Amino acid sequence: MLSDTQKAFYDENGYLMVENAVTPDQLAELRRITYDLIEQSRTLTETNDVFELDQGHTADNPRLTRIKLPHKRHPYFWEILSNSGVTEVLTDLLGPDALIQTSKLNTKAPGGGAAVEWHQDWAFYPHTNDSMLAFGLMLEDVDAANGPLQVIPGTHKGPILSHHANGVFCGAIDPDDPLFEADKAVTLTGKAGNMTVHHARVLHGSAPNLSDRNRMILFYECHAADAWPLLGAPSYIHQLGQRALWDDLQDRLITGKLCLTPRIEIVPVSIPLPPAPDASSIFKSQQSGGAKSAFAKA
Repeated sequence: MLSDTQKAFYDENGYLMVENAVTPDQLAELRRITYDLIEQSRTLTETNDVFELDQGHTADNPRLTRIKLPHKRHPYFWEILSNSGVTEVLTDLLGPDALIQTSKLNTKAPGGGAAVEWHQDWAFYPHTNDSMLAFGLMLEDVDAANGPLQVIPGTHKGPILSHHANGVFCGAIDPDDPLFEADKAVTLTGKAGNMTVHHARVLHGSAPNLSDRNRMILFYECHAADAWPLLGAPSYIHQLGQRALWDDLQDRLITGKLCLTPRIEIVPVSIPLPPAPDASSIFKSQQSGGAKSAFAKA
């Protein structure tokens, strides 16, 4: 699906915009399922295993930060990842054998939906190599007003900046870090059906949603099958026994086959310990860990 020019751009810059990654019919079905899920959240009064509520959430005005692990909430989310244009981009960039790391559907409610402070995904889950990326499939149009993703090109080739504050892993960099060059940020807006791709080491973040519309982006975080996790990341897999881990790996296989010979490369690594007081999500880690906001000072 990707041209040689697009692949070269991704290699050099660490991000990419792919237009019309899904068909109009696929997009319509994804939106239908998503709005059905949002409807189910109306009766909730606190965050649970499926929905992370935003401030001001009520039955009359459902406000969500995200829907957790959408590929486990409805089979169509897995179908899109494993059998669509998204899959073609995946194999173009990661090769024939790939697994899902996690998924999330960030709904970012209108009128102030939470910012995601600047960070590198790699800081959360270092592996034996960095053949890891995240797709951001836009389910609604994304413009400058509703909190679009921002990336800093080329940072996937640089260091892993500190994501610690107050002695804990807060899941965000210090905006005063001299290596953080905010003036180089690129804002990724686009039409529903378009998809962003960013490398796990690229610095990225997103401002609050100040529009009157949801900003709905379906994120799939994936890695090559020969990238194996390092101990210490905030992942459920460290709680699994050997048999359960094997079963889990098979459940997460998107394309190709599993690899039992990890590829080990020299990549910058920092273990995300100790955890923030509440490490249940990136939002909670950044809040409870005392992360300094780059967007509040802007």
